[in-house]
Amino acid sequence: MNIKFPIMTGALALPVMMAAQSRPNIIYIMTDQQSATAMSCAGNPDVHTPNMDRLAANGVRFTNAYTAMPLSGPARAAMFTGYMPSESGMLENEVPLVDSLRHNTVGTLVKNAGYDCAYAGKWHVNTISIPDGEFGFRNIKDNGDQGLAEACVDYLRNRPEGPFFLVASFTNPHNICEFARGQRTPHASIPGPATLEDCPNLPENFAVAPYDASVLQFEKHQNYSLYPTVSYTPDDWRRFRYAYYRLVEAVDAEIGKIVDEIDRQNLWKNTVIVFTSDHGDGNGAHQWNQKTALYEEVNNIPLIVCLPGKKNAGEVSEALVNNCIDFMPSICDWTGAEMPAGRNGASFRPYAEKGMEGPEYIVTETNFLQTSGTVGWMVRSAQYKYVLYDKGQYREMLYDMASDRGEMVNLAVESRYADIVKEHREVLRKWILEHSRFKSRHLRFLPE
Repeated sequence: MNIKFPIMTGALALPVMMAAQSRPNIIYIMTDQQSATAMSCAGNPDVHTPNMDRLAANGVRFTNAYTAMPLSGPARAAMFTGYMPSESGMLENEVPLVDSLRHNTVGTLVKNAGYDCAYAGKWHVNTISIPDGEFGFRNIKDNGDQGLAEACVDYLRNRPEGPFFLVASFTNPHNICEFARGQRTPHASIPGPATLEDCPNLPENFAVAPYDASVLQFEKHQNYSLYPTVSYTPDDWRRFRYAYYRLVEAVDAEIGKIVDEIDRQNLWKNTVIVFTSDHGDGNGAHQWNQKTALYEEVNNIPLIVCLPGKKNAGEVSEALVNNCIDFMPSICDWTGAEMPAGRNGASFRPYAEKGMEGPEYIVTETNFLQTSGTVGWMVRSAQYKYVLYDKGQYREMLYDMASDRGEMVNLAVESRYADIVKEHREVLRKWILEHSRFKSRHLRFLPE
């Protein structure tokens, strides 16, 4: 059985429900470079996101969702292939998918399961826009936020009969990169603050913490184009934070157009709506901008899952999710698409639907190939976050996420936490053995 929405004329015309549809539709809304806390529904008073808040009010908001790697291309490749970047070799933005993966993406799987698959906006695996008809998707709008929501609304009003999988992939707040370099922001304008006093204050973790990894300061000085904030004053950082939140609000307004159409057609009834981002931005925490580092602001990303019928609306889950490699098994779970062997993610459907706890640990990796090639990993457990970089002083860190989400006190320098450090280090060792194509080299970086 299918739902059919015939084209109707008139501004107030509403679609007519013709029949029931057994499998849920999927709408995947994604921003670029948005931290989990950059939403008013997350308790942030410096940004106003009424449309993200609408999704949270109608769905389950995950507070412990993380990227696979804090860089657009690798993170997106992990989403659509189900492989970590160190497994697929997708460690940089401009690396194309190997042929064996090009025809085995989540779009291909869902299309083969009988869904109409449409993609609008940023792709970046590795082309900036998705080639029409490839990876299982029809391209209904190239990269660029202007007109993206309208293209998605048009698709929802005129889509073929049967279940559908729509991806709406926005670019902002990624334009904070151009703002930091003093360049024009191509996908949204930023209204200037009347005075400095209208800008947000500095974050509580603005200072570079004692015993923070020294290699991060080294990396910051390697590429001025990426890190022009190296000479920022506190006032500059406040203006940066103002601009970042205005870009979040700009993309929120665009998302609102899609949510309005979901309301008009009452697609809540039989649609899974997922909202997330590929990675975050430092946004002044530890005086960091951009991504790549393993700071919480960079790796903890928004994840909201709206279930059919608004089941569990307004709930908040602390389950650990690697939203990149967990995306494919989740979509396959909902659509009935056949999940390929060899993928290592887990469906977050039971976390959203049944309130089940997530895995005991998740791992994020990073690689500074754009500068000096520093590599690093994060192991996140229920209470702790363990971070390891391959070089520099204080390259091993442990933070208590219950009391120190701002990562200001490195517990790894205290002997009383040695057993906890060792436990997380062993998790990382096993993970590298199972998932890294470069295991012999990466294992050498683990402390004894």
